[in-house]
Amino acid sequence: MDRERIIQVFFFGFLALMAYELYALLAPFLMPIAWAILLAFMAHPAQLELRKFVKSRTTTAAIITIVVATVVILPAIWLSDRLVIEAQNLYTQANDFVKNGGANKINEWVQHSKYLAPYLKRLGIGAQFDVNRDVPKFFVQGAQGTSQYLIKNLTSAAKNIVSLVIDFGVVLMIFFYLLRDGEQYYHSLRDLTPLHEDDKAAVFDTLTSTLSAVMRGLLLTALIQGLAIGLGLLFTGVPYWAFLALIAAACGLLPIGGTAIVWGPAVLYLGYFSSWTMATVLLVWCLIWITLIDNFIKPLAMRHGTGLPTIALFFGIAGGLEAYGPIGIFAGPAIISIFASLLRVYRKTYATERKPRRARP
Repeated sequence: MDRERIIQVFFFGFLALMAYELYALLAPFLMPIAWAILLAFMAHPAQLELRKFVKSRTTTAAIITIVVATVVILPAIWLSDRLVIEAQNLYTQANDFVKNGGANKINEWVQHSKYLAPYLKRLGIGAQFDVNRDVPKFFVQGAQGTSQYLIKNLTSAAKNIVSLVIDFGVVLMIFFYLLRDGEQYYHSLRDLTPLHEDDKAAVFDTLTSTLSAVMRGLLLTALIQGLAIGLGLLFTGVPYWAFLALIAAACGLLPIGGTAIVWGPAVLYLGYFSSWTMATVLLVWCLIWITLIDNFIKPLAMRHGTGLPTIALFFGIAGGLEAYGPIGIFAGPAIISIFASLLRVYRKTYATERKPRRARP
């Protein structure tokens, strides 16, 4: 083995070792890095428009970062405040309900219910059940169990909150630097890729078009879902339907839960305060639209631009969610698209043409 070969083996071996150590260093931050890259990709068109008025990359990156942080932090503070207020209102209403004799009405209904009375007798409670006496006892027992659970899991919950805040800070920091220097990183990575220029264009353009198509499909379907659910809420008489429609459209971007976070409680609200008929109407309406959007409109919207068959796009999204979590809804289709583009490069560059078969003698 000559000296040049030894140098090459040492260099690539040492490079592989350092790449592994770099992965070990960045492993705790891979998810924040992935989210920051995705946010930077989404915000890049806005940055290009902003740079028409502000020439400094640092200034434009700082402005967009502050806007993104504000959009996330202010709703979180508002939601926390509303939750505290609603909890106080719920406690006040429950207290007034008990003072106005509501507990006695519940007690009478329970004793004469053909469904609950036999169940209470099987539990050994029967006619001895008294709401004023037993319900507070059940609440005390539930509160004790809840407090014990909170005490046991308080440290874990505090760690999760601190970890969430730190991850959000890391995302914002990486997001800022990607906006400021992302184009330089992109061209450096492209120059390091050992492919021909047309093959590089095929791979990187495929990645860009796939991410754009997925985001475009998500935004379009979320908007349609919010509009459809808003119409259902308006027809069934749910208050604040326009605000809830906006929340539903935002929840439509979530890979887990989705718009059910909005229309599920709305169905229960209608069943309790209005009628179960209207609740059933809203439930059927939402299920029909969600089925149509998720199974037909969303694949068609995402397919335009990715060049992937519907079945490949389905497995990309489903497998991405399973393997990578929420970020997988973008990573899955991107991986399949890049793999398909590499196969096309291989077929064009390395696959040899079949030789014509010899005629039989």
